[in-house]
Amino acid sequence: MSDTTEYDVIVIGAGPTGENVADRARAAGLSAAIVERDLVGGDCSYWACIPSKALLRPSAALDAARAVAGAREAVTGRLAAAAVLARRDTFVSGWNDEGQVSWLESAGIDLIRGHGRLDGPRRVAVETSGGGVRRLLARHAVVLAPGSAAVVPRLPGVAEARPWTSREATSATEVPDRLAVVGGGVVGVEMAAAWAALGSRVTLLMRGERALPRMEPFAGELVTEGLERRGATVRAGVSVTGLVRPGGSGPVTLSLDPGGEAALEVDEVLFATGRRPLTDDIGLASVGLEPGSWLDVDDALRVRGVEGDWLYCVGDANHRALLTHQGKYQARVAGAVIAARAAGDAVDGAAWGPHAATADTAAVTQVVFTEPEVASVGLTAADAERAGRRTRVVDYDLGDVAGASLFADGYTGRARMVVDLDRGHLIGATFVGPQAGELLHAATIAVAGEVPVERLWHAVPAFPTISEVWLRLLETLRG
Repeated sequence: MSDTTEYDVIVIGAGPTGENVADRARAAGLSAAIVERDLVGGDCSYWACIPSKALLRPSAALDAARAVAGAREAVTGRLAAAAVLARRDTFVSGWNDEGQVSWLESAGIDLIRGHGRLDGPRRVAVETSGGGVRRLLARHAVVLAPGSAAVVPRLPGVAEARPWTSREATSATEVPDRLAVVGGGVVGVEMAAAWAALGSRVTLLMRGERALPRMEPFAGELVTEGLERRGATVRAGVSVTGLVRPGGSGPVTLSLDPGGEAALEVDEVLFATGRRPLTDDIGLASVGLEPGSWLDVDDALRVRGVEGDWLYCVGDANHRALLTHQGKYQARVAGAVIAARAAGDAVDGAAWGPHAATADTAAVTQVVFTEPEVASVGLTAADAERAGRRTRVVDYDLGDVAGASLFADGYTGRARMVVDLDRGHLIGATFVGPQAGELLHAATIAVAGEVPVERLWHAVPAFPTISEVWLRLLETLRG
């Protein structure tokens, strides 16, 4: 059709995953267009990873100084909340995406502003801000990277209460005096830590019995202790059953089950209770898929149930691992698959090969930027047991490592590695403690590389660093 523009690859969604897959297509010599209706850079850049870590870093720096005699005496006063928020604003470029747009231009990727929807096989229709429609045709692939959005439960009074989601929690311009955080997952504990450090009286409400329920149990226990040291109140086994905020402003009152006391009154409430895929209005029905569903993909990121191997999905919407770095990893794999098929080359789908996102199931990495930090890769001990793996679980007190004692007086932390006894290599590791995230990549290499435990004996950690925990873990394994 004369009014249709053709590209080799069309990407719907210009978050980090969409940007990366378009970049990989261009690196392979393919033409690429990316469609975005919001800010180029996506949630991660403006409302998630970047602003949340900008909010959390000042309190971590202050905690580190206060943990060392001689330094703590030089630290006076509280965090300067206005300065923290202003620094956050610089990291999100004042919610302006000009820098990200400039990068797309430098990479030779065409940006099309508007709401993109599938319009049949390899076709995309873009509804522009002016009300017109641009029609696009992909010669080789359409890649869906729409991301996800926060789920707010349907509770009595929730609409009038105007609760925060992760977007409001990371972009707020004032510190609420009293904040309720509903949900004990990653977003819940990170935002509870950030706003408690900035001066809010935070109450964390969890339906379950511990925070971070998908991680090793000791991770949630130590994070809860850290939140309570910051002055937060943590209540487990509690659900919100209703909200009251007359007129949509002023204090909000939460009804709880079990109540146990008078209803909780706060100035703001944040729901961190899960995510949903942004697939309800991207034209899935035009290719036989269910609108609003998580998209099922294979290890090459091709969407199952669609003929022709032309439709891919990367990032949150495929529900493999809702983490920016894993989405970018998927984008690199998908880009390699698309480039190979466009060139007529074979696709190597073997585990750990160039065209398989194996790490999504075997070596997912994550850092929770609370105080203490939590860092994990691969399987937990419970995951391994459910998978029928024969394992040895080895724990060690991070505070007993010389480097940790030097890093902070009274350093509290814990390390765990999960060893597959039949194959002789690590399949999981978790570290909890100040700056624990910096220990993670060594574990990631050991898990993803399937490095034999016997070879790890020859990876000598420098003294006196916290990384010496590796030697202690291996000594404990040997007995």
